[in-house]
Amino acid sequence: MDTYHLTPTADGWELKKTGAERATKRSATKAALVAQLGELFASKTASVKIHKADGTLEEERTYPRSADPRRSEG
Repeated sequence: MDTYHLTPTADGWELKKTGAERATKRSATKAALVAQLGELFASKTASVKIHKADGTLEEERTYPRSADPRRSEG
């Protein structure tokens, strides 16, 4: 399973695969990128670590949801 990080940048927000030099996707707002995650990962299994504006980890999501190793509602 690939791991991605959604992090703040000087110009907005970016989604980047761990170890990659270039961002997979960029946006001016965090909300816009979060809204696209389901569509972006519809055909692959991935873990997305969503960070806060200060760079600390806010939450982690697994796509598709059925691939989540933890059986929690959140």
